[in-house]
Amino acid sequence: MRIALATAIAAFALDEDLPLLLQALCERGHRAEALAWDDPTVSWSRFDVVLLRSTWNYTERPAEFLRWCEQVAAKAQLLNPPELVRWNTDKRYLADLSKAGVPVIPAHFLAPGDDPAAFPQHAEFVVKPCIGAGSRDTQRYTAPNRAAAVAHSKRLLDAGRHALVQPYLDAVDTDGETALLFFAGRFSHAIRKGPLLQRDGEATRALFAPEAITAREPSAAEVDVAHRALAAIPGGSPLYARVDLLPSPEGPQLLELELTEPSLFFATAPGSAERFAVAIESTLGR
Repeated sequence: MRIALATAIAAFALDEDLPLLLQALCERGHRAEALAWDDPTVSWSRFDVVLLRSTWNYTERPAEFLRWCEQVAAKAQLLNPPELVRWNTDKRYLADLSKAGVPVIPAHFLAPGDDPAAFPQHAEFVVKPCIGAGSRDTQRYTAPNRAAAVAHSKRLLDAGRHALVQPYLDAVDTDGETALLFFAGRFSHAIRKGPLLQRDGEATRALFAPEAITAREPSAAEVDVAHRALAAIPGGSPLYARVDLLPSPEGPQLLELELTEPSLFFATAPGSAERFAVAIESTLGR
């Protein structure tokens, strides 16, 4: 099978998953190649499958990226599929999951034209764009710095972007974030991310913020929330999903459900790249 792993020109040297996945696929007899979605010289029709991986700069031109997804899907099988990518690349999907009963961190959404100050009072909170990745344009604020947070939301809205504001769950500072990885609906492994956002600090200007990653055994409560999130995905559980959870006094709460270009952290879980390769084959009916 001819498989393209879609990355970005700026991400080739940053995606630590790519070499391990390429090796796993090649060892199973596939012809796999890493190529950049933003390279206009690539002929995607050469491949049977195009697998979205580290297309991390799509947030700079989301409409172009979604058009690219549709164009590729007309020539090869795109995984995850374009309709799911369209839904998942805008964090307003969190409202859909919340309505479905998934315990989501409360989110207040702002649209262009809204009052940039029209969000709830919190002792500590986060402002981020609805279309964003890698903690870019995401900042953590305390109540005394609300004016700076309002200015942040105004910059996003003035640029025609939607924003969301969420309370900051301070247990993450000690316990970290838990991300659970699922391949074809089956749990593969989990990792711990250390806290990323500094109080009243600046947003990262890099492609993504540096992360402290270690292996983690998820709790039964975290596994339960993850399965509830998967069950609420339109169309059913896809080839790959990463469920990002934060601790709270009410139990684990969903931060994000990553279905487009999540890092899968193969290096933290021996055999996980091979499990993913098997999941790809099962999804395609091989």
